[in-house]
Amino acid sequence: MSYLPLLQAAPNATSTTGSFGSLIVTVVLMIGIFYFFLIRPQNKKQKEMEKMLAALKKGDKVVTIGGIHGVVSSTKEKTVILKVDDNTKLEFNRSAIASVVKPEAEKKDAAKAEAKDEKKQDKENK
Repeated sequence: MSYLPLLQAAPNATSTTGSFGSLIVTVVLMIGIFYFFLIRPQNKKQKEMEKMLAALKKGDKVVTIGGIHGVVSSTKEKTVILKVDDNTKLEFNRSAIASVVKPEAEKKDAAKAEAKDEKKQDKENK
């Protein structure tokens, strides 16, 4: 069997410039989607984290990436000393700080916990 007719172009074949143009549009569209849904939010989150780490000061309540809660005792250029107990201080890299605990958030969490406890007691009393 001869494969020569399959390799030759058909006599009334259409141009491929239309499909090439649509391919370029598709690739540009995919790059745009990746940028707006993956790259841009990640960069924004990283800038917020750097801003938070630069704003650390003595007395801030923080949580480390390991889950240790403490109060900033002092700060250095690249490290932070946390007071985790009455006589215990630990030194961490700034990058090990996951978040700063805001007092309003603590109050809201405590209020939610109290509300749940009250609902639980009400159910038990019924």
